[in-house]
Amino acid sequence: MILFPPCKINIGLRILRKRSDGFHDLETLFWPVPLRDALEMLPSDTTRLHVTGADIPGAPSTNLCVRAHALLAADFPAVRPVDIYLHKSIPMGAGLGGGSADGALALVLVNRLFRLGLTREDLLPYALQLGSDCPFFLYDGPCWASGRGEILQPAALDLSDYRLVLVNPGIHVPTGWAFAQLGLGAARSESRAQSSGAEGADAQRRGEPDAAALRAIPPVSSWRDIFHNDFEPAVFAAYPAIKAIKETLYATGAVYASMSGSGSTVYALYPEGQMPRLSFPKDYWVYMG
Repeated sequence: MILFPPCKINIGLRILRKRSDGFHDLETLFWPVPLRDALEMLPSDTTRLHVTGADIPGAPSTNLCVRAHALLAADFPAVRPVDIYLHKSIPMGAGLGGGSADGALALVLVNRLFRLGLTREDLLPYALQLGSDCPFFLYDGPCWASGRGEILQPAALDLSDYRLVLVNPGIHVPTGWAFAQLGLGAARSESRAQSSGAEGADAQRRGEPDAAALRAIPPVSSWRDIFHNDFEPAVFAAYPAIKAIKETLYATGAVYASMSGSGSTVYALYPEGQMPRLSFPKDYWVYMG
């Protein structure tokens, strides 16, 4: 049994506050990208992970696919050992959520392979145990996300009139470091929470509508003035090459460009039929959808 986990981009990413549990509340619009890994599971006498494509650092026991199987095996005796075959095409540590997608789709595979009969709603708590991005990949399309990323609302977003470009310079931006640069300590978090009633006005001063207003997705041509990634200022200051990618994409006619997640991938949308010829260093990874 085989599935093909996609990746995602963040259209806008606001980090609102640090929570008492150590996670962060956020607001973003997730959009799935049809760049996929391949994930297969077969019954076996012991659980083993077989990886092809890009190398995955760390012990197999820490892999989200292995952890997904273990979570369901702990609660459902019908779950038996499996051979897990994972082919990695999605860059890792790139803000695209490839590992999260693998983990979420591993839950789906175990559910189907052992006929557990679990619904998406049943699987969501397991996905959240794997990671904050994982619940999104149990959905079939774009979603507004809030909370840690697990509060999801399907969004009506059609980008068929645009071509997508992803560019990754091979820089690893540590997620913990990126969050630390936001300065969302306890005092600031409490202050921001207390001022939440004025957040709509605050958003307008930043040129951003509040979350409720964004439920009606504005035209892509206006996104440059509306959607912003809170990680960009710190990441761009520390890694000028990532900032330069975004500038290049806009200079070549992108309607909208942004860093995804905490980086280091930058994506751009170009009108259909207007895809430019891009020239990046040979060691950069470039995807044109």
